[in-house]
Amino acid sequence: MFRPKVPTMPQPTGLTTPPAVVEPTAVTPHAPAPASTAVTPARNRPAVQLTPGTVLVLVGGGTAVVLVVGAVLVSMLLAVALTAASVAVCALTVRSVIARR
Repeated sequence: MFRPKVPTMPQPTGLTTPPAVVEPTAVTPHAPAPASTAVTPARNRPAVQLTPGTVLVLVGGGTAVVLVVGAVLVSMLLAVALTAASVAVCALTVRSVIARR
């Protein structure tokens, strides 16, 4: 029951072709191609151009992200605080019930 069952390999049926014979080839060194003499001039402009509009969009997007992340973190902190307060109220209630007996 707990012994693994190893599948058996089926034997090929029909005609099989013999493996192809690979003959070695001679390797001849190759001379490198001459380098291109035409050089393009380097540009003096930055890769990213920031216009006043894009700066305004980036600042607005960053502000929105900070506000959303802050709201999420504050709501999580509020949930933890409410849970702690309710557990404290339950603990005081159980303590007063046990003290009366």
